[in-house]
Amino acid sequence: MSACPRLPLCAVLLIASVPSWAANKVDLDYHVRFLPERDQAEVRLTLEQGGAVRSLRFDLGDQGRYSDFQADGQWQQEEPGSGVWRPAEGRSSLSYRVRVNHARASSGRFDARMTGNWALLRGDDLVPSAHLDQQDGVELVARLEFELPEGWTSVETGWPRIGRNRFRIDNPARRFDRPTGWLLAGQLGTRRAILGGSEVSVAAPLGEGVRRMDILTLLTFVWDEYRTVFLRAPGKLLVVGAGNPMWRGGLSAPNSLYLHADRPLVSENGTSPLLHELVHVFARIRDTDASDWISEGLAEYYAIELLRRAGGLAEDRYERIYRQLEHWSREVGSLRGERISGPVTARAVLLLRALDAEIRARSENRHSLDDVVHGLIRMERVNTDDFVALSENLMGGESRVLDTPLLAPGAGR
Repeated sequence: MSACPRLPLCAVLLIASVPSWAANKVDLDYHVRFLPERDQAEVRLTLEQGGAVRSLRFDLGDQGRYSDFQADGQWQQEEPGSGVWRPAEGRSSLSYRVRVNHARASSGRFDARMTGNWALLRGDDLVPSAHLDQQDGVELVARLEFELPEGWTSVETGWPRIGRNRFRIDNPARRFDRPTGWLLAGQLGTRRAILGGSEVSVAAPLGEGVRRMDILTLLTFVWDEYRTVFLRAPGKLLVVGAGNPMWRGGLSAPNSLYLHADRPLVSENGTSPLLHELVHVFARIRDTDASDWISEGLAEYYAIELLRRAGGLAEDRYERIYRQLEHWSREVGSLRGERISGPVTARAVLLLRALDAEIRARSENRHSLDDVVHGLIRMERVNTDDFVALSENLMGGESRVLDTPLLAPGAGR
């Protein structure tokens, strides 16, 4: 019989002294309680082992939305718009309150709103972005739970559900997992479907006039075309909406999107706000260096193109859309900018269509603009030079379409 090996006493003591969080997963729980009578949400972050995190430095913004901070350990408001939490050892919590209602400065309409019956906002507002300083070998396991007011029936987020009002938050691209994306709670109506393996939910407050089944039907119609072009799909997608006085537009996040109840699914000019935002969800292309034309142009181009590929646009209608885009963008002299306008987006769509034709002709139909997109989505951020380089690499030479003053840095409109 072999002898059972024994560890030296010093090794045993060393192992016993290692903190329980070392090389372990540590629970991070978010608890949210809505207070509609005060236009606030009460948020509590709880670390099961506070010693696993040295500090969290929060970007609180300059609008005074966050207040009433209470913490185990140390909370320090360093300067306007910044606060640092240094958790205590053991189980440690930070709590605060958030003002929910928020009107966009340009229009006065709301992109976050709470009534007595529902709340529609982004999780980014509940838990602001933060710089995480944690111990080596620690992985935070984040969960989100809601405590709803009396009479509120349900809550929807773009994250996987693990209980009635609980969700698992896991974003591999971030060290600090927080509940980003759109969320909706209250007296809701929801329609659900599984599309190509993705869980899709369309939710809105009751009585707000959101056409949930129409939205779900259009998504079903185009979903496979989106998967084919972008070679991926969100594991879960939440579509939310409401009527006035919410902002009359569409806004996307990686796992969710918002669309005002009055926005048409397909406009009279043949474009689709819903499908435009859906491109952003699938592609997740982030641009830099005054190259907003890339992400916005591609979103509008593929909103039109993929509806056509799915059979939703006849060729005469398709050509008419492009004639309208030409007319709308006739005075545009540059595509460059950090946030481009509608006419500039229209001009970008025209350039992308011409580029697709050029790539197909030069490569004898072996490549297309779809292949450029495949390269872009592998990049963390892209600019105009990156876009030109990818396109010309596919063509094996310089592009006549991209050799244009429209893409020159600093060109005026």
